[in-house]
Amino acid sequence: MNYKHLLYFWTVARLGGVVKAGEHLHVTPQTISGQIQLLEEQIGRPLFRKKGRKLEMTETGQLAFSYAQDIFNLGAELEQVVRQPQGALRPVELRVGNADAVPKLVVTRLLEPAMTQAQPFKVISREGKLDSLLAELAVHRLDLVLSDIPLPPALSVTAFNHRLGGSNVGFYASAALAERASGPFPACLDGLPLLAPGADSAMGVRLTQWLGKHKLRPRVVGEFDDGALVTELGKQGHGVFVAPMVLDQEVRTQYGARLLGEATDLIEEFYVITVERRITHPGVAAITQAARAGLFAAWNR
Repeated sequence: MNYKHLLYFWTVARLGGVVKAGEHLHVTPQTISGQIQLLEEQIGRPLFRKKGRKLEMTETGQLAFSYAQDIFNLGAELEQVVRQPQGALRPVELRVGNADAVPKLVVTRLLEPAMTQAQPFKVISREGKLDSLLAELAVHRLDLVLSDIPLPPALSVTAFNHRLGGSNVGFYASAALAERASGPFPACLDGLPLLAPGADSAMGVRLTQWLGKHKLRPRVVGEFDDGALVTELGKQGHGVFVAPMVLDQEVRTQYGARLLGEATDLIEEFYVITVERRITHPGVAAITQAARAGLFAAWNR
């Protein structure tokens, strides 16, 4: 394969057009079009199709783009590494999938060990729905998936759960909203606005069951899959929100929130899911060991 042709294709796909790619590479649009045509002839399938005035990648183009992305990213990494002092360690790639139900503060704390090791890691983080991330994991495009539930048995993915730990759940509110809470916890939640996790999420289901168990009827003002959005709305005083107690100090400090109470019978758990039964990737090992010995140490005892 002529990698110069591949570079032209990759640049057009990244920048969204032949003219922009020509300006970036300092060649004429005609040259780029001709080189891409030669690449298509070699592959035997078209890489682009016209959609109005724009170019759109075909299915083959999308596949080629994903490989080209890896190739040229690796080339840039090689250039960076050879410019480093002799004997410097090469960064190990750590591809992380973050299930969108996992709070961003938890993800931040879990990834910290991989950012501070003597062995440098290049962390590539992807966020999405758990089933999509597990599909990426199955074809080895991810090294691990961070999740708030173990691998669902209904999914035909060969992977293994590594429990990091669990935490009681706290109910938080802005200072102004906390002033409106009267009586002991959890009865004080009755009638207060509640920013609930998505109804289909593990925490959403458990929270609904917990409220029913305690015969509580807060006023649900919204259901959100995005935990960062919930905490921001909570910070602005739009409703009570929940967070794992392992993050109590961060939630109070970063969001100026007050703890209304701790639900000792409402637990949120966290897992690393990998295709390895025994963890060998140094980055995955750093995350799991630090989480069990640090963030979740008190709750794992």
